[in-house]
Formats: sequence, C-alpha cells, structure tokens
Amino acid sequence: MMFDGVYLPAVAYAALASFAFGAAYYGLLSRAWVSAARLSPEQAKPKVTTLALTLFCEFVMAFVLAGVIYHTAEVTLGNGLISAAMIWVGFMLTGLIINHRYQSASWALTIIDSGHWLGVLLIQGAVYGYTASIMVQS
Repeated sequence: MMFDGVYLPAVAYAALASFAFGAAYYGLLSRAWVSAARLSPEQAKPKVTTLALTLFCEFVMAFVLAGVIYHTAEVTLGNGLISAAMIWVGFMLTGLIINHRYQSASWALTIIDSGHWLGVLLIQGAVYGYTASIMVQS
C-alpha cells in the first residue's frame, strides 16, 4: 500500500519501532529526565491520551521522513539514516536548544531529549529505508 511513493506499512513499522525506543529510552533515563525537567515523579507519568498522541505524532513524523527520503534520493537504509541525521541536526537539535534556552531548562534536559529524538529519527530512517527498499524489490 503506497501513497505518493511512500510505503505506508513501512511508515507504520518505523513509527512503532521509534515509539518502543522512546519507551525504553525514557524508562532507562527516567530519574535523570525527571530531575532535568524539574518535575515530580507524579507529574512525569504520562496519561494514556498523551501516549496515544505520541504514537500518532511519530506516525506523522515517519510519514514525512519517508517523503523526504523518497523525494531526495533512492530509498535505502543508508539514505534513510543520512536523511534522519540531517533532519535531526538541522531541525530537532537546533529547535530543542533554542526552546530550552528560552525556557531556562537545564542542558541535561536538552542532552537527554535531543538524544531521544536522534534515536527516534535514526530508527525511523533505518526501518523505513530498509523495509521500503525490500518492498520495492518484491
């Protein structure tokens, strides 16, 4: 199933994989993140609606990343990773640095959150690039 050159099943796999990564990442770094975000443990517990919104947004992110990969180069694992890294450096990292500085957030929060988004994008780029390239060959 394809939409304008984007393989939707591969997008779904990428979104689910990055969502699982986020759960594991913040599960491992939960104490450091709660401290860096200056939240209480109760404030840091996500609601089911927040988790659902996160999954939806990661699906949108994976879809847009897939479109970027498709429109800029051949869809491959390597091009997925390169596109993901470029988007992270150009948009995610810079956006987090700016927002966190205006919010007077700690650099620790910026490092933790930017590491999460790097992982999300690299996973999405890798999963989409690999899966879609296999689908094209079939």
